[in-house]
Amino acid sequence: MPRLRNTRRLGALFGGALALFALAGCGREAAAPNTIGVGPSPALPAPRETVIPTVNIAPARGWAEGQMPSPAAGLAVTRFAAGLDHPRWLYALPNGDVLVAESNAQPKPPKGLRDIAMRIVMGRAGAATPSADRISILRDGDGDGIAENRGVFLDGLTSPIGMALVGSTLYIANTDGIVTVPYRTGMTRAEQAPEPFFPLPAGPINQHWTKTLVASPDGRTLYVGIGSNSNAGENGMEAEQGRAAIWRVDIASGQGALFANGLRNPVGLDIDRSNGKLYAVVNERDALGDNLVPDYLTSVREGAFYGWPYSYFGQNIDPRPKPRRPDLVAAAVAPDYGLGSHVAPLGLDISDRPQDGIAARYGRGAFIGLHGSWNRRPRVGYEVVFVPFDRDGPTGRPATVLGGFLDGEEARGRPVGVILDERGGLLVADDVGNVVWRVSMDARGAGEGR
Repeated sequence: MPRLRNTRRLGALFGGALALFALAGCGREAAAPNTIGVGPSPALPAPRETVIPTVNIAPARGWAEGQMPSPAAGLAVTRFAAGLDHPRWLYALPNGDVLVAESNAQPKPPKGLRDIAMRIVMGRAGAATPSADRISILRDGDGDGIAENRGVFLDGLTSPIGMALVGSTLYIANTDGIVTVPYRTGMTRAEQAPEPFFPLPAGPINQHWTKTLVASPDGRTLYVGIGSNSNAGENGMEAEQGRAAIWRVDIASGQGALFANGLRNPVGLDIDRSNGKLYAVVNERDALGDNLVPDYLTSVREGAFYGWPYSYFGQNIDPRPKPRRPDLVAAAVAPDYGLGSHVAPLGLDISDRPQDGIAARYGRGAFIGLHGSWNRRPRVGYEVVFVPFDRDGPTGRPATVLGGFLDGEEARGRPVGVILDERGGLLVADDVGNVVWRVSMDARGAGEGR
């Protein structure tokens, strides 16, 4: 009888946890317009601490035959490649071939009813599929915006995301470390097993599992983005060693050090080659209300601290982390540009050099893949945007480049990695639709898709 009572009690608690997640935030806060928290130095509302955040996920449906996302006026979109397995990240090789990381988190046992309920919610969003743990290669030999050749470049990896080619070496960021394989132009399959190069923080929690990287233009340095092990430090700061940070790794020596920290989850990284600045898009913390905290795009200064978990957007104090750290709050650097709360920016490509095609149309600025909110009413994100730059960095309002990922209450897709290709198009990884889309100028039959 005691065992039966305990089983019933757990069932009741589990059901209650699901109910809390389903109802959390309903009617408790009037969401501000989608423009709040957007732009340089945005005005921010007061924090409203909640035990459980709003849950307003868009269930994953995928694309029906003939459906496509909606490009901005004057642009066209094609299915560059379809039938992929949770494509998350893209890398364009010099010869025009494209590498795509098909990846997800590694399985681990849930801890507590809240974790179980959260996994069910995220599963509805298409975020709980097993990881393919591979990098595929796509080739569009005839330039029609569709990859007619596809193969497995490298498999047997561990939740790979970041990729960078330096000379004849391809660097790949697994969730637990950077590995390398030799590369020569035109090859379609790695010919050697990956070699360990630099370990990365992982461990049993590994809450933000994606590890991204970008190489410096001189080929001497890798910058690696590593997310936190918690929302706001609730697992203890000892669990955050080396995390919520960007690392710098010297390629020649294989030695690494922190470059900047206090960045809750820096995902997309890129370098503005016009001035050498490193940029990142950062996913901020939850459970301070539908309208906090804005995710952001920022240049990243060496040695700077960006607030997490003690403050946000400079000296705005998060009331939850204990003990307080007024010394770090005072030193916190405000990011350059707010993207809005809970939009989940992941992919980033800085358009910083003269090109034909879509980059020439938009000019200097950042293409950003907004994966979309799971914890805000109304939903935000679920699109690819362009943020214009002036001489000093991001400014003005973001413009939608590719939308139509939401269909009523459901998500047909969710954009992740974005990258400009060698022919002037923009490639977009869609991990719910299992597609890589290509956005280009609408040439109406001139090989640029329709």
